[in-house]
Amino acid sequence: MTLKVYLCGEIHTDWREQIITGSKAAGLDIKFSSAVTIHEASDAAGDCLGQEQNGFWRDHKSAKINAIRTKTLIEQCDLAVIRFGEQYKQWNAAFDAGYCAALNKPYITLHSEALIHPLKEVDGSAQAWATTPEQVVEILAYLLSDQLS
Repeated sequence: MTLKVYLCGEIHTDWREQIITGSKAAGLDIKFSSAVTIHEASDAAGDCLGQEQNGFWRDHKSAKINAIRTKTLIEQCDLAVIRFGEQYKQWNAAFDAGYCAALNKPYITLHSEALIHPLKEVDGSAQAWATTPEQVVEILAYLLSDQLS
């Protein structure tokens, strides 16, 4: 069985690569997808609709185009991994977790213990909470295991 896993959230560290590399090393049959992780490209997604002088409208148009990708990939995945980093507030990741919950799509949150309280509702709907990419790989390995005993 090929598992489709959507990786979303924080874009400033290599957590995605750690999960992808760890999953390949474990021989897991997983197809990964992700939001655009190049900040400048994400911010410019709406520029094809015309230049904006006001930053709000540029962000608004880009957010809507990025939402097409995000919503489609969440709807198509079997499972999402949602990463919350320490440095920035990932409001989009919290929104993605809520969308997963609304679709009854299982998700794993990935964040440090320092964020337990601010993410208590997000974690409350998650099927698992991990603190390291290695833990996520272990969960994925278990899900793809055909050992029944």
